[in-house]
Formats: sequence, C-alpha cells, structure tokens
Amino acid sequence: MSPILSRDEIRTRFSRAMSDMYRNEVPQYGQLLELVADINQRTLQARPALHAQMQAGRELERLGVERHGAIRVGTAAELSMLRRLFAVMGMEPVGYYDLSVAGVPVHSTAFRPVSEAALRANPFRVFTSLLRLELIADPALQDRARAILGARSIFTPHVLELIAKAESAGGLHEAEADAFVKEALETFRWHCESTVDAATYASLHQAHRLIADVVCFKGPHINHLTPRTLDIDAAQAAMPAHGMHAKEEIEGPPARACPILLRQTSFKALEEAVRFADQGRGEAGSHTARFGEIEQRGVALTPEGRALYDRLLAQAREPREDTHGRALSYGQRLHAAFADFPDDWQALRRQKLAFFRYVLSPAGEQQIEARSRFASAGGLEQWIEEGLVSAEPITYEDFLPVSAAGIFQSNLGGETHKQYAAHAARQAFEADLGASVHDEMALYAAAQQQSMELLLSRVQG
Repeated sequence: MSPILSRDEIRTRFSRAMSDMYRNEVPQYGQLLELVADINQRTLQARPALHAQMQAGRELERLGVERHGAIRVGTAAELSMLRRLFAVMGMEPVGYYDLSVAGVPVHSTAFRPVSEAALRANPFRVFTSLLRLELIADPALQDRARAILGARSIFTPHVLELIAKAESAGGLHEAEADAFVKEALETFRWHCESTVDAATYASLHQAHRLIADVVCFKGPHINHLTPRTLDIDAAQAAMPAHGMHAKEEIEGPPARACPILLRQTSFKALEEAVRFADQGRGEAGSHTARFGEIEQRGVALTPEGRALYDRLLAQAREPREDTHGRALSYGQRLHAAFADFPDDWQALRRQKLAFFRYVLSPAGEQQIEARSRFASAGGLEQWIEEGLVSAEPITYEDFLPVSAAGIFQSNLGGETHKQYAAHAARQAFEADLGASVHDEMALYAAAQQQSMELLLSRVQG
C-alpha cells in the first residue's frame, strides 16, 4: 500500500480541484485568474525590490496557487463536521469574526494551515460563516429555517467514512486521498435546484438575502474563490475592461508603499437561474450570491499596530469636510486618516507596529560559514544595520471583519440591517465548532519569536 499522503499534499489537490470546479461554474473566475497573473508578473518586473523581498521570504512559489474560498453553513453540526473535514487537509480554525456588527447575521472563522512550512506549501484558506438563526426577528420564520436546515445533509456518506478513517489512521493513503477530494467537492458544489418553494425562499430572502442563500439550497456552495494580487489598484482599474463590474471602493486600508493587513475588491454577484421545489420543468426563478473577489495581502500587525489601524479606520468612517466646506469622499478621508500610520518598514518594525521574521542575510550566512561570530554589542539592530540580518515582513494570513462584511453587503444588494447592532458570541461559536479557534496574534508573535530564537542559536553557535 502507498504511504500516507501529507496533509499539505491533500490540501493542494483539493484547492486545485475546487479551482477547476469553480472555473466551470463561474466562467469569469478564469478571466480573474488570467488578469491577476498578468498584473502580478508586471508588478514583479517593475518592482525588483518587491521581487527580492518575496523571494527571500519564499513567497513567490505560493503566489500562483494562493486562494481563499468562502462558504456559509446553517447548523452547528455542519460547522463541526467541516472542522473535521478541513483537519484532514491540515487546516485549523483561526480567529473569530462577528459580522453582525455590520448587518450580516453570521459569525465566522477561517480554516487555514498554521505552521510556516504548511503555509509555504499552500496557504489555502476557507472563510467559514455560521448563520445566526436567533437574529431572525420572526419566530415562525426562524423555526421554519431551522426545520429546513435540519432535514438536509451536506456531506456524502463516503466522505464521512474517509474523515473517520483519516482520524483513526492518522491520515489517508493516495487512493483514499483522491476519493476524499472528489467526495468533499460535492459539499461545495453549486446546485440550481432549491430545496424550498418560491414563497418560502421569498420570505427568507426578505428577512435577509444571506439567510435565503444559506437555508434554501442543498449545501454551502462556494460563493467566491479569491486569488492574491500584488497590485489591487491595478486589478480594480482593469476589471471593467474584462467585463467585470467592480465594486466602487476597495475594502481595507489605502494603497501604501508598505502594505498592511488585507485589501479586497470584488465584481458584482452573478444572477443565476434557480428552480424552486414547487416549479415545474422550464420554470425558473433567480438567486444572486456568488461573485469574484481579488485580495492583496500585507504585513501582519501587532496588537499596537492593529489598535492604531482600527482607530484610523473609525476616524475615516466619520463624515468630514474640506476647508471649503465640501464633503470629503470615503477614499479621501481614508487616505487622510492613514497619513498617521508609518509607511516605512524600518519605522513599522522599530515602533513594534508589525510582525517580522528575522533571518541571516547572505552576508550573515557567509560570516557564519567562516566560523566568525557576530559582535554582541548592539545586538539585533546593529546586525540589521550591518547587513548581517534581514527583517522580513510576516504576511497577514487572516481577514478583517469590517472588510468581509463590506464585501458581503456589496454582493447582497447593499442592504443594511441596523437591528444587528453587535452580537459577538465567541464562546457559543466555539461550542458549535467543537473546538477553540486559534488566536491569530499569538500565531504571528510565535513566528516572530521562533525566528529570533533560531537566529540567536546560529549566531551564538
């Protein structure tokens, strides 16, 4: 029998299969990949320093395969089983996101690899949201939605068997892994047949479009699959020429010389034909939920950096006027507010606003190979100034709740639902998940600390 396949390899096979499936379901996704690949190539050619930085951080290899998907489930049982399914691929829940604060009745986590080696192999992520049925105002409609969700099964019997096998045997052999990928894809596939009648769909749709999207179908169809670009402003400008109706504003921080956190944009959701349970052949309604998205990732921020980011973002969201009494656009307010956020790698590092990985530079490696030790006086700062140590920005691997909600809302008709003021419920979410979520800040801090320890062990011999 073949050896057990690594979780990284299973994750790579699954992400490729999902990309192929989504390309068939949403043809514009193929155009999106071509657009992003072209922009990335041109950006790396035009910015040799960025190319060198990504090469040093071993990020070039992952760039072309990097994707994140997004799904929405309706019950605790579905969420808990997804946790077990993703674990087969080495993906763990990271972070808790309350989107109810922005009028979206879900809370979420991101399943992703957590070790540096696994992230380099394939940083595939799936942003996974659980519907908050308790936020449906109508008790009768809430009960109806709960009954509909309770009657469905979103996993094939065979994938459940393979998940159990992976858990008991410590993994899957190659043939089992291929079967797992094939069976797991069925959970994420689009089905144009609704499980409810048109009237039920309409009532849930009226409560919130996202509620209808989660409740009224056979499973949690993947609603977008996002490639990573190195220049999201160029991608945003190029989308209309490729027949993509881009949203007006890019979510997240403004364009910067030293990118931070995450910037996202998307094209308008598709209107897809749906046949409801009470419709005959030839009849069809429509449903709008799935869309195309592009992201640009920057450096992960420390708690101090994140506090500054959140403060400046809140400031940018407040209406302001210029000196002539004219209202400033959101983009103008955003750029003005973030003038107070340092845009220099050295400043970000010295002010402890961002996380960095410390590694020997080529000059440092040569000195170590010559069995020469670094002078201890001055320590890390001196080594960096002398070019013996490089400080590499640690890529932000996670998400921003305000940006995620903004993307959701722009593809759900732009509605706002003020009744969802704020309903963070991390403990309840983790109980439904069947596990605690990782603290993303702790993961970045650990990566930085581990790099420091490895550096010192090599320098001190």
